[in-house]
Amino acid sequence: MSKRSRIIKEGLERVPHRALLYATGIPKSEMNKPFIGIATSFTDIIPGHVGMRDLERFIEKGIHTGGGYPFFFGIPGICDGIAMGHRGMHYSLPSRELIADMVETIAEAHQLDGLVLLTNCDKITPGMLMAAARLNIPSIVVTAGPMLSGHYMGRRLNLTSDTFEAVGKYKKGLIRDNELQALEMCACPGAGSCQGMYTANTMACVTESIGMSLPGCATSPAVLAQKKRIAFESGVKIVELIKKNITPRKIMTDKAFRNAIMVDLALGGSTNTVLHIPAIAHEAKVRLSLDVFDELSRKTPHIANMIPSGQHYMEDLDYAGGIPAVLKRLKDMLYQNPTVSGKNILDIAEQADIMDENVIRPLNKAYHKEGGIAILKGNLAPDGAVVKQTAVNKNMMKFEGVAVVFDSEEDAMKAILSSSIKAGDIVVIRYEGPKGGPGMREMLSPTSAIAGMGLSESVALITDGRFSGGTRGPCIGHVSPEAMEGGPIAILKNGDRIRIDIPKRKIDVLLSDEEIKKRLSQWKQPMPKIRHGYLARYAKLVSSAGRGAVMY
Repeated sequence: MSKRSRIIKEGLERVPHRALLYATGIPKSEMNKPFIGIATSFTDIIPGHVGMRDLERFIEKGIHTGGGYPFFFGIPGICDGIAMGHRGMHYSLPSRELIADMVETIAEAHQLDGLVLLTNCDKITPGMLMAAARLNIPSIVVTAGPMLSGHYMGRRLNLTSDTFEAVGKYKKGLIRDNELQALEMCACPGAGSCQGMYTANTMACVTESIGMSLPGCATSPAVLAQKKRIAFESGVKIVELIKKNITPRKIMTDKAFRNAIMVDLALGGSTNTVLHIPAIAHEAKVRLSLDVFDELSRKTPHIANMIPSGQHYMEDLDYAGGIPAVLKRLKDMLYQNPTVSGKNILDIAEQADIMDENVIRPLNKAYHKEGGIAILKGNLAPDGAVVKQTAVNKNMMKFEGVAVVFDSEEDAMKAILSSSIKAGDIVVIRYEGPKGGPGMREMLSPTSAIAGMGLSESVALITDGRFSGGTRGPCIGHVSPEAMEGGPIAILKNGDRIRIDIPKRKIDVLLSDEEIKKRLSQWKQPMPKIRHGYLARYAKLVSSAGRGAVMY
């Protein structure tokens, strides 16, 4: 029996504890087995989570087979797509901290010996990993898997291109009512996380690359039997991890985070990993700065051209060999590190097969010489800003334009849909950072509207908020310090000229140092947008985007 659960099971003084445990129906013969919590984020409002009931059963079967005793407990989830573009998105990033706190609370209150973390979507996966790193008890992650592509009139569909961007296309008269309605019904055909390398699937790939889920877990589609087998094997494996006392911090090392960042860069993953990976590292007691992303991006080629900026879907990546095949491509760059499977990450890479060289290209035939993410700095973002450079047209890698400034996403969206934005403009959306939002909302609605209206190669967008993994084009987020902290983005005015140079990693407003200092001296912090409830407390405690937006 594990030392942890003995605290609630052994000794004369634990008679009432045992009585309560027996009240749950646990047989006496099972009492000496490891107590394993299954943190399930099942909900029937998130497509990525509606299929979890089946996976719960297979995890439970696996734990029993391995010699443990499982207990389910619920963890909330938010669908970023449904929360997008309104008040609900304020809660998405802050929910990450709630999830980590809730897993910690249940595991500590009941002294669980280990955890299986059943997750899938954007903030739930990093929240679960943060909890695992913080608790440092044996844990394994099961990501529920991506959605299959949609189909309509002989073409494949995905959420971003065929719904969010359809709004701008419809507004411009490029599609009609019947097609818009068909896209609504066909773009998302069933259970699973959205089909491309958006945040949910990027984080699943990161989780597997760090070594916290079994090989093949990240890309195996939600509806396939293979996903159930992975769930079963994860249940068996957690018992072994407990017996061997293999804890998350033995796996989530500095080397593991670097491996995961390289895989993320090779896949052209979501910019949200620049928030989540440092936050997980923080809980694992590993120091990880933004500069590491840029350092690795300069030497990691982009070898998989995934939706939204490319043409391949998650199912294509799975059929091509999944994350093990990506690791095989990168094996000469990777660090040796253990995983929950019991295999070293380099062994997984060596044993993998690459099934499709067009989906996972050789390094010498990469789509881009550098990785997906670039960190920009300059007088507009002294502490850094983030751009998915592989999603930017080569003609927009260097861009100079005129600032059109908005203090909220809603105001910017109105201007975009009213055709007030023209070629050569740089849309600036501020007071949307971790403190100012609060909650650092994703800007998928405005970026998709810009793309849908045909402006993604002539208009840039800059924000102290963040972007969905579905964003493409010259969209620069995470500007730090944010406006609410008095960062330079707070003193921009309509008509200011801004210069973006992604190859040189620069972002500057073309003002003299004296003018910037003068404006900053005159700036006054506005009243918070939200002054009550959880978000008000969150705004007081959250750190900058440059530090992972963790709470202190």
